[in-house]
Amino acid sequence: MKLWILCLSLFFLIFICSAVYWMKTESLRTLHRFLNRQFTAEDIIKSNTGIFFAETTEKLEPSPLAVCAIESAARTYPNRSVYFYMKGLTKDMTVNKSSFYKAIPLLSSIANVHILPLDFEDVFKDTPLYPWYQKVNPAQEQFWTYVSADGFRLAVVWKYGGIYMDTDIISMRPIPEDDFLALAPTKSCSNAVFGFQRHYQFLWDCMEDFVKNYRGEIWGQQGPRLLTRMIVRQYGMPVVKGTEDATCGDFSILNPQRFFPIPYSAWERYFQVWNPNDTFKSSYALHLWNFMNKGRKKAIAGSNSLAENLFIKYCPHTYQFIVRH
Repeated sequence: MKLWILCLSLFFLIFICSAVYWMKTESLRTLHRFLNRQFTAEDIIKSNTGIFFAETTEKLEPSPLAVCAIESAARTYPNRSVYFYMKGLTKDMTVNKSSFYKAIPLLSSIANVHILPLDFEDVFKDTPLYPWYQKVNPAQEQFWTYVSADGFRLAVVWKYGGIYMDTDIISMRPIPEDDFLALAPTKSCSNAVFGFQRHYQFLWDCMEDFVKNYRGEIWGQQGPRLLTRMIVRQYGMPVVKGTEDATCGDFSILNPQRFFPIPYSAWERYFQVWNPNDTFKSSYALHLWNFMNKGRKKAIAGSNSLAENLFIKYCPHTYQFIVRH
């Protein structure tokens, strides 16, 4: 009897290991075929269901926080696909399980995560941003990494529909709205997270304003400032009370508590000892303000910081295989 139980346990262990290996290998094969142009984003992205992230630098090893953001989204939205665009991926790159250190194999093992090369020309094509992109000189742009990311999120959500999130946002529970913007603690509109259905007119209008009022030397001019001025121009800035949300036309403006219960001025709280009273019950996700942090502070195993506890609960694989090693 004991031998039978042992054999059965061994069978299940082999099955699970084989399944994980297959998912890893199949995801890497998909990435390889994409890099070699055997199919395009349109072939695999399903309309209105995607969760989009992007790395707009040439970096090939995402930060632990970025990996956590992607894993947490994949776990929070198990029936939706998560797409991680990376500028550093090229069609000439050799793809194998040891090519990208720790992060890419880990993300590739998650069934609903797809890693795609970021080609701005492909993303901006057939949008108002395409003529601008053909003329702009990235070498002369002071904030090109941010400006290009601002354009990417508008174009990709307009083209495919779904939710865009920055790579410093840890998802905790599903966002119940299909079409939404988020208010920042400063009562301006944030572009760190938003969602709309495919070909939503407001996003097209935003891209037209992006080009018309382009000022690359002003940080945020094409990002949160753009969304804020568009809301003010078309609807007037909404007022929210308590934890209530607001509406503009036929989309929602979500309360700052939904993503920014800790304001940017207090960003270091994420790396201080966790207070169990901080339950964030009114939040769908948490923005860890990496722009303020500049990557200086990290989730450290054994620190009992708020960040460490968020990793443990919402991205356990990232915690186990990256933070603890």
